[in-house]
Amino acid sequence: MSLNGLGDSAAAQPLEALFPAPEPDPPDAGATTSGAGRRRGGPTRSEPSRPGPPPADDAGRQLVFFGADAAEPAVADLAGLLAGPGEVVRMGGTARLVVRVDAAWRVHVLVAELALRGLAASWEPTEDERHTVRTSYTRLLKPLAVAWLHGPTKRPPAVFHLTGRRLRLWLAAAGTPEPPGGFLLRLGEGDRESWDAIGAALAAAGLAGTLLGPDEGGPAYRITGRRRLARLAELVGGPPPAAPTDAWPTEG
Repeated sequence: MSLNGLGDSAAAQPLEALFPAPEPDPPDAGATTSGAGRRRGGPTRSEPSRPGPPPADDAGRQLVFFGADAAEPAVADLAGLLAGPGEVVRMGGTARLVVRVDAAWRVHVLVAELALRGLAASWEPTEDERHTVRTSYTRLLKPLAVAWLHGPTKRPPAVFHLTGRRLRLWLAAAGTPEPPGGFLLRLGEGDRESWDAIGAALAAAGLAGTLLGPDEGGPAYRITGRRRLARLAELVGGPPPAAPTDAWPTEG
């Protein structure tokens, strides 16, 4: 597998070769259709609702503008993958995004999310029983690479914030529930210089977490507390159809 700018590996294969895509959930007469609680049906895009300003006296929900359903999908959302374990590689005037994941359902979700943003993606298994998802080289990703790469080092731009869509992608790639009452957002193992800035962005989104080092089961940020976990669920929206029910945060 080549991840260093030399092109696609011959082993890369279409998603269907590994496992079938899940069937979309049937419509539910009682399901909500707007805001963070919208049911998602896979890679087909729908027109999101646009919530009005939050009430001035509701400080706990002041960032609802930045929920996953508050804007159309955009390439800039992929910064959420780079906040986690994702990598971006430049080649000439193009760039590609690469992320390794630990479960097959994550492959489905990421390929669908990339397709929503006009990016073709392929995947291949790794020797450690994980999966690598990567895009083709494209000019669409060059601005992301310019913003995040400082020489060979990945580092967030000076002004970096986490929206619901960015958090949703990060969680889909590397979010893990931690019973009995926590959630881990995993980081890139070689991105130590980025960890503090990413932690500050989490705190600014109302998700202040505890940084766990590699010797503590990380690197990752641990989100705990009923209010913070409800905030995370509100921002990222409902689980994708491919995600196990216990792998996604809930507001309840």
